[in-house]
Formats: sequence, C-alpha cells, structure tokens
Amino acid sequence: MNNVRYIDLLICDCDGVLIDSEIIAERNVRDSLAERFPIHELEQVLAGTFGLQSRDILARVEAHFGVQLPPSFYTEMRARNEALIRSQVQVIPGVRDALYAIDLPLAVASNSRYDAVEFALQRSELTDRVNVGIFSADRVERPKPAPDVYLAAAKAANVDPARCIVVEDSSTGVTAALTAGMRVLGFLGASHIPAEHGETLLQLGVERVFDDMSELPGLIHSLMQIPGEGHA
Repeated sequence: MNNVRYIDLLICDCDGVLIDSEIIAERNVRDSLAERFPIHELEQVLAGTFGLQSRDILARVEAHFGVQLPPSFYTEMRARNEALIRSQVQVIPGVRDALYAIDLPLAVASNSRYDAVEFALQRSELTDRVNVGIFSADRVERPKPAPDVYLAAAKAANVDPARCIVVEDSSTGVTAALTAGMRVLGFLGASHIPAEHGETLLQLGVERVFDDMSELPGLIHSLMQIPGEGHA
C-alpha cells in the first residue's frame, strides 16, 4: 500500500464508473461476433475481457479462431455500439452528487475515445465538474492496461502520481492506475460486474471496494486522513 496519505487529485474511469455502458458494449460485441462464431466457444474467449478496448478483444477472438475479420467489422460494430449507448445508457446512480461532494480536482481517464467521454459527461451532468480534463485512449500512445492516460492526467494537474486516487471498475483499469503509482478504489456497482470481481480487484491491490456511489465521499475523506490527525 502507498505510504503517502494525502490526496491532491481524484481521477475517475468513465465506462462503468460514470455511466453504466459496459453492459451495452459487452452485449454488442457478443452479438456482433455471434453472427460469425459458435456462441459457446465465443463466450469462453470473451470471459474476462471487460475493460479492454474493442480492438484488443477482436484480436483475441481472431487469434483463437485463426481468422482475420474484415476491416469493416470493427467500424460497423463501433458505430452500432455508439448508437446503442447514446440511446440506452443510464448514469451510475448517485455519481453526480458523490463527485460534487468531494473537494478535489477531478479528471477522467478512459479507454474510450474523447468524444465518447464528452458524451458521458454531458449525460451524467458532470462536464463542469471535470476541471482537470479528459484523458482518453485515442490521445495517448498506449491504452490501459498501460498507465499512459493516468500519467497524462497527473502531469496536466501537476500532481505526483502517488498523490492521486483513482476510481476504477475493471482489472485492466486498476492495473493501469497501479502501474502509474496511484492509489485505487474499486467500484462494483455497474451492471456488468460479476459477483467475484471485488476479490479480484483486492488481489490486484485496490485499497477498498464499494458498490454504491454514496459511499465514495466518505471513502475519500477517510483515505485523506493523515495518521495522528484523527478524523473530523
């Protein structure tokens, strides 16, 4: 566990933390691929892939089945996914109130594209709250599980990564944040989270797991306490 106790920057993932979009994306990937591959074998290949970019998931499927999907497949699947999310996605309950209750600068670091994160902030009414900026996979060299988006957020805020706290839902994102040298909380409240996922995130190194956004301000406050100062 990181010994630096104070926190200067809060960074949130987007999909599965701000909006409940991962379940929509997972179903779209599964349905698109099920038109080409046996569903039972496909589900085994897709197990544990949430948090990865769609291109990485497709590469795994191609490697497993020994095929190459046509270039149009990804483009069409992504367009369908964006349309589904824009028409169906729900905001994570309580996330707006929770983030406005936390007195820290806020950044969003995501494996989605910049415009998709902008939409998520508009939908969740958090555009004005994100005062450090959006750091997306299409604007860094490497997506999560590489630490690039998280390091970019810390650099933009001029904050040491050790003084950042991250809210993540996926193993991929947690790995990225921990590799960046940041402290991490694991959120389990999105629709796509399996029952055993909390233990997985704890084993990776998150400090706490929680499933209700109303808990987040209190968790952040407790983690900001410097030993010997007591609790306000």
